[in-house]
Amino acid sequence: MNDSYITALNTQKSTQNWMDVIADNMTNIYTPGFREKQVNFKTFLGGAIAEDYDKKTGQGKSTPGTSNENLFLEGKGFFLVKNADGKSIYTRLGEFTFDKEGVYRDKSGNTVQGYILNDKGEIMQGTKSITSDLYQQTAMKGGALDIPTTNIKMWIDPNNGKYLGKYDDYEIKGDGTIYGKADGGKRSVPLYRITTRNFHNAAALYEFKDGQFLETEESGKPVLGYGEIRSGLLEMSNADFKGNISYFQMAKLQMEISNKLISSNKELLEEALRLVGN
Repeated sequence: MNDSYITALNTQKSTQNWMDVIADNMTNIYTPGFREKQVNFKTFLGGAIAEDYDKKTGQGKSTPGTSNENLFLEGKGFFLVKNADGKSIYTRLGEFTFDKEGVYRDKSGNTVQGYILNDKGEIMQGTKSITSDLYQQTAMKGGALDIPTTNIKMWIDPNNGKYLGKYDDYEIKGDGTIYGKADGGKRSVPLYRITTRNFHNAAALYEFKDGQFLETEESGKPVLGYGEIRSGLLEMSNADFKGNISYFQMAKLQMEISNKLISSNKELLEEALRLVGN
């Protein structure tokens, strides 16, 4: 038979962990790019214990960014960035900016990844091009194209202040294409396409830093992301405030029951010791 006192203690501990996770979700309700943590429970002989946390993968609402360099991915997937060691990192937080050298980076200094395009807007793989239709069809089917990515660099010419030496401005379209604009906007040339990736089991990605994820064996290999990229916006937290209030009430009730069970068992133990002593 299970020891009710041990069961109550274990349940109390796991419930406190649950309440801590809920508090973290509610604290970050307005944090851009925050992914809601969800606690799963399993039962064992000594009581309930909290398993590893899952991440809610649903999309958060959009909010105005600080510049047109910021991006919001409307749909499934992640932006791909790389650190100084070339390691692939996946994020929903498109808080990107061009540094003084014109390199597109996130707040941690990781470089935003993209594909080099030809003047038709087709992705270049070496000397060969991949049509936009093929890329789109592959993305919609959840497949992967083995295309190397590159750092996005809109080098600013110190002599004339223009992007890549000849473009007055740039524009980021919904498919993630970055266009260089010249002649007062009359000429628009495709330069890069921002890379997005998705996973068949995105909830299994490992969050090694707030809002930054690494692939795992459980998540599977990355496939092409599919969705609209909107310039000048950021994604807010996907935490559900009302839902977490409801979870907190449930956790509070579970904690009260656990405390009563512990208190009752302590009283029974004290009474038993008193009778033995007599």
